[in-house]
Amino acid sequence: MENKNVKFAFFGTDDFSLLVLNELKNKNFLPTLVVTAPDKPKGRKLVLTPPEVKIWAEENGVKFIQPKSLRQEKNPEMEKEIKSYAPDGFDLFVVASYGKIIPQNILDIPRRQTLNVHPSLLPKLRGPSPIESAILFENETGVTIMRLDAEMDHGPILARKKIAVADWPPYADDLEKILGVEGGVLLAEIIPDWLAGKISETEQDHSRATVCKKIEKIDGEINFSDSAETNLRKIRAYRVWPTAYFFQKHKDKILRVIVKTAHTENGALVLDRVVPEGKKEMSYADFQKGLR
Repeated sequence: MENKNVKFAFFGTDDFSLLVLNELKNKNFLPTLVVTAPDKPKGRKLVLTPPEVKIWAEENGVKFIQPKSLRQEKNPEMEKEIKSYAPDGFDLFVVASYGKIIPQNILDIPRRQTLNVHPSLLPKLRGPSPIESAILFENETGVTIMRLDAEMDHGPILARKKIAVADWPPYADDLEKILGVEGGVLLAEIIPDWLAGKISETEQDHSRATVCKKIEKIDGEINFSDSAETNLRKIRAYRVWPTAYFFQKHKDKILRVIVKTAHTENGALVLDRVVPEGKKEMSYADFQKGLR
């Protein structure tokens, strides 16, 4: 089967999803349908903003839907609606950072089931924050292609690739780009053999599984009594969200200061670029001058 003739639905929402989609497109895989999250209010003015994957679908002439839920009890017509986009049947589904639970009746729609691109070396770092958690707690990471089952990041592995990163720990947005591209390339490589039944699944070693937590805004606060390495990892893991920050007393005010970039020097943490509350990004040295 030629790549362009593969009928698949793509479930994804954010920038990581977009990177995977672009690599699939580069290999002549274009989804029949995109399933993404509803538009959400963003920014201080809460402007209703479409997810990146919706914009991609519009630009590439791909049909898309934005269900609030895929669960049968909340959306009983969902299975029927998805099937209507491929009357002769879907070959497979692909999931990459979709952000919503996909129930088993949806996973089972395509002939060759549902594959997931996960940005960690499963069974390590199952869960919602594998990129940030790798930066915080690991010294390496990679991507895994797995078949989804009913449990979180639990299904059998089809392929896995360790990714070399020269400067560890990396910043989260940089690592996301690397893993998204590599995940898309790896997925595109295996899809033909998967559809032809030439790839064997390998069950995960569940005894070695680790699970990462959902990140909260409070997680970004820096404690300068922690080690330089701990704080450097936090700054680089949380650069995009929730951002790493500390509070600085200045005259009669307490300022919240976001740290954008930092490095270590002779075992000490060195802050490079910061965003003080109510001001634009500046060097940490200039911020310090302004406190005098």
